[in-house]
Amino acid sequence: MSWFVEYERKRKNSAAEALKAVQSGMRVWVHANSGFPQVLADALTARAPELRDVEVAHLLGMGKARYAEPEYAASFRPNALFIGPSVRTAVNDGRADYTPIHLSEIEALFTSGAMPIDIALIHTSRPDEHGFVSLGTSIETTLSAARAAKYVIAQTNVQMPKTCGNTYLHVSEIDAFVEVDVPLAEMTIHEATAEHQEIAKHIAPLIEDGCTIQTGIGGIPDAILPHLMDRKNLGVHTETISEGAIPLIEAGVINGRMKTLNPNKVTLGFVLGTRRMYDYVRMNSIFDFRPNSYTNDPYVVARHDNMVAINSALEIDITGQVCSDSVGQKFYSGFGGQLDFIRGAGRSKNGKPVIALPATAKNGTISKIVPMLKPGAGVVTTRADVHFVATEFGIVNLHGKTVRERAELLISIAHPKFRKELLEHCEKMKWTRSGELVGAAAL
Repeated sequence: MSWFVEYERKRKNSAAEALKAVQSGMRVWVHANSGFPQVLADALTARAPELRDVEVAHLLGMGKARYAEPEYAASFRPNALFIGPSVRTAVNDGRADYTPIHLSEIEALFTSGAMPIDIALIHTSRPDEHGFVSLGTSIETTLSAARAAKYVIAQTNVQMPKTCGNTYLHVSEIDAFVEVDVPLAEMTIHEATAEHQEIAKHIAPLIEDGCTIQTGIGGIPDAILPHLMDRKNLGVHTETISEGAIPLIEAGVINGRMKTLNPNKVTLGFVLGTRRMYDYVRMNSIFDFRPNSYTNDPYVVARHDNMVAINSALEIDITGQVCSDSVGQKFYSGFGGQLDFIRGAGRSKNGKPVIALPATAKNGTISKIVPMLKPGAGVVTTRADVHFVATEFGIVNLHGKTVRERAELLISIAHPKFRKELLEHCEKMKWTRSGELVGAAAL
């Protein structure tokens, strides 16, 4: 039990005491998702009067990033490698930075020294009998950030579950501990819409017995998963997964037996959801948590035969360019793992990459299938990478198709009231002549 002596020596009386290690000009990494260490983040913010020009780097955090509020702009400069609601306004107001990068490539920034981490603020379980703490529900890039950081402060929480896989750090790898007993941040689960249900009906037939899937979280994945209850021997290799997978695991539908890599396991980087999901992954040996440098590596993804990767988008133009991280010039989210999985599934034997999105936004007043992306909109998935695209009006495969063929296919799954406008754009661009796109122009 020599580790316990070390743990007691490193245990701080308060978060304020632990955060004294942060100095002006440092770069601080903050744990992401449900691992967001709210107690440590608040203690960091409280030090604002003493600090200047501290970079706070992070992914999506399920908490209140008070350090991103305007009154702390001289003290903290957030750097979002994936933009969440807590920093979106700060990014678009110029008080925070956005670093576009594939999720699979972030950890190499730490290990190569391209993005050195002075201090990592992490959220862990309490130590086990051997002196190891688990990052629990959120491994993503934070395990690597902690191992690369010069100094590590852990919010060690009774309520953080220990999880299976590459999730552990030893007490000796952490410099300060702050004990807490607080619930993990939960994500509101919204019921899938009628549009999501129709999209799910088009995508579900692509997922056959023995497939390995990546679905993420949100209305469309939640709508798809119940359609898979009659499948056999599905596998999961994913960045994250929703609670909708639990009934499939319990029923034996998801068992991983046919996976061509890491069989019998649900391989993932993190979970977001409610307490039900967090309790379900607690020491549940079907789950194999890994850093996102592994889960999202396109070459690792491609080693899974029959890989079906399903990702969402904000809009797509009729040539197949997919925008997922911005609304025009306004940054909204990030690259995340979309292209990691699109490219990985595209190289999988019998793989099927899918982009799924409702045909319209703002109560049907705006088409998400557009003649051209909005000025300033970022392309996350390129024309050459896109394969299947699904809306509530159908599903099409653009891979290997000409621009004219793509336009016809995408117009066919746009909302009918926008198809004429899209066709007129094709005629203007001389991609077709009036009446040539017969199928698409059936209004």
